[in-house]
Amino acid sequence: MGVHVGLNAHLLTAQAGYRSAGINGYIYHVLQALPDADPSFSYTVFAGRLAQPPAHDRLAVRRSAWDTQPPLRRIFWEQIVLPAALAQTRSDLLHALAFVTPVLSLTPSVVTVYDLSFVHYPHLLPAARRLYLRLLARHSCRRARRVIAISQSTARDLSATFGISPGKIDVAVPGVGSQFAPLPESRVEDFRRRKALPERFLLFVGTLEPRKNLPMLLRAYAQLPDRDRAAVHLVLAGGRGWMFDEIFRTVEAHGLGGTVHLPGYVPAEELPLWLNAAEAFVYPSIFEGFGLPVVEALACGTPVLVSDVSSLPEAAGDTGYCLPPDDVPVWGEALARVISDPAWREEAGARGRVHAARFTWANTAAQTVASYRRALGSPAQKG
Repeated sequence: MGVHVGLNAHLLTAQAGYRSAGINGYIYHVLQALPDADPSFSYTVFAGRLAQPPAHDRLAVRRSAWDTQPPLRRIFWEQIVLPAALAQTRSDLLHALAFVTPVLSLTPSVVTVYDLSFVHYPHLLPAARRLYLRLLARHSCRRARRVIAISQSTARDLSATFGISPGKIDVAVPGVGSQFAPLPESRVEDFRRRKALPERFLLFVGTLEPRKNLPMLLRAYAQLPDRDRAAVHLVLAGGRGWMFDEIFRTVEAHGLGGTVHLPGYVPAEELPLWLNAAEAFVYPSIFEGFGLPVVEALACGTPVLVSDVSSLPEAAGDTGYCLPPDDVPVWGEALARVISDPAWREEAGARGRVHAARFTWANTAAQTVASYRRALGSPAQKG
């Protein structure tokens, strides 16, 4: 008989447009790729009433009778309902796809951890979920047979912060969808006209929040000569998170209103066009679980400038600039080089496409199944 895995996917949302974003996107694409990774495994996907998991004949879906999008309801379901559901489906293994396993479950488990921002940057989450993760994520990782991290950086952080043995951690990095690729110039130019975008611009995409380090980027951009800023604008695309007022104050303080644009949230289906239209992608974040937008930019042939901390050097490889996140003059010099050196942009973009081709959801699923096999072949262990 094959192995049956129960998959807790209650963080999946009902909105299809969010499938490629963040944790939700990782869960969706892993579910989509898992059935083809090893035909000897079958799965039950536990999801909320409104969720839209991918369809596959080896993915049985069990939706809860009530909406589990509100955090407290999801926590109740995860801790009280899930253990019984695992017994009913005769699951050999539970894969908790986001941080926490049920305390009372007797089913062997694997748990995926994306980052430890709830430890290092606790204000990123609502109070109830932050408290829940701080109380139970460490416990879940210690009880699990295996822990899956989405980057080597997160794996190191798990060892240093939670005391998890490195030998117990597997890494399953995200993949990049096929929509992220160089697009026909005519299509990109049509998009540029429709959005009234500048002819040349540097692009950031992400939530506007402190850990993205955007005031530093704005100060570096302000160092450029007026003629360079007039020629190459800066676009900071993304929804407003928290404590974003400093971004707008920095724009005003440096007189950047004419060349810095904040278009707001970018729909997932438009992101490949934004990345293709940009001269370069800039990502000065001080903390990321992986930094998938960096690889998505590289897949489009767009060179990148990223911080040299957390997981971002893994995402960028040796394709672009990796810079200290607090060094304004160094970022200013790198921006000037990118703007003035088309040969570098072309060469870095070509190397970036090669680097990005290694990141596929099929590989993510294969790494995940390998973790299942290790979990089922090893006894329960602490730490």
